[in-house]
Amino acid sequence: MSDKKIIAVVGATGAQGGSLCRAILDDSNSEYACRAITRDPNKDSARALADKGAEVVQADLDDMDSLTHAFTDVYGAYCVTNFWEHFSAEKEKEQARNMADAARAIGMNHVIWSTLEDTRKFMAADDTRMPMLQDNYRVPHFDAKAEANSYFENVPTTFLVTSFYWDNLYSFGLAPKKGDNGNYSWTFPMGEAKLAGIAAEDIGKAAYGLFKTGRTYVGRTVAIASEFLTIEEMGQQISEVFGIPPIAYNAVSADTYRTFDFPGADEMGNMFQVYRDFENSVTRLRDSKLARKLNPQMLTFRDFLEKYKGQIPL
Repeated sequence: MSDKKIIAVVGATGAQGGSLCRAILDDSNSEYACRAITRDPNKDSARALADKGAEVVQADLDDMDSLTHAFTDVYGAYCVTNFWEHFSAEKEKEQARNMADAARAIGMNHVIWSTLEDTRKFMAADDTRMPMLQDNYRVPHFDAKAEANSYFENVPTTFLVTSFYWDNLYSFGLAPKKGDNGNYSWTFPMGEAKLAGIAAEDIGKAAYGLFKTGRTYVGRTVAIASEFLTIEEMGQQISEVFGIPPIAYNAVSADTYRTFDFPGADEMGNMFQVYRDFENSVTRLRDSKLARKLNPQMLTFRDFLEKYKGQIPL
């Protein structure tokens, strides 16, 4: 590993971090080595990365000392937070600040910060079409990341804006459900708007593509998506790939969705409403052509369904 540039990958056992680790480790000609950062090096997913050749190092995003140790002697780092572990925008910002401060202290060459846009910029503060959450945010897991961008000042950073994971079909239970009558349906407050989507594995591969360009994108925002599809279009492809009857789409209001009985329903209701009401702003920001340039193996939605058919509960 000593003759390669080390990339420290935060969240190495998660969706984004794990996919970047695998992209590095699967490239036998890579000039980079993978340092997989995780809170628990003994978990099965961490051991699997070690078996593939990763250097697994323990660190906690709430502990600056552990992060500074984990970042020592690295060329670059992939920094990501997981709002869904704690549902706190303030905690997400604190963790981002810790990573930025540790990267600055080390004098890192290139950081990629996984971020999202500030949805509060889409509407006035007194706009009542969607509620404020956690006092200060429209979509906390978007807005907190956007606020945290400023923490990476004076750190050579590429700001990677991601998109809706298609993996949420199985990881968040968002796949269509089969009713007692044998028919399938699903419910979203998306109307006829197109959803910017991507496979989680392709975020890591695109990040690897950014690292391989050197410092070309340092100081720049790169926003990626694979495809922009309506819920009806997604349902049609699911029906075709799985060989099931047409999927009924219940296009409920965002207000209705926010009342659903699952953790984060208000957050996700606001998120989908942003995707719907500000479709042009969301899709215009994201560049699918650049995403495919960074990751020529980018999956289409149909590709994703074929590849992960066994994990999607239909």
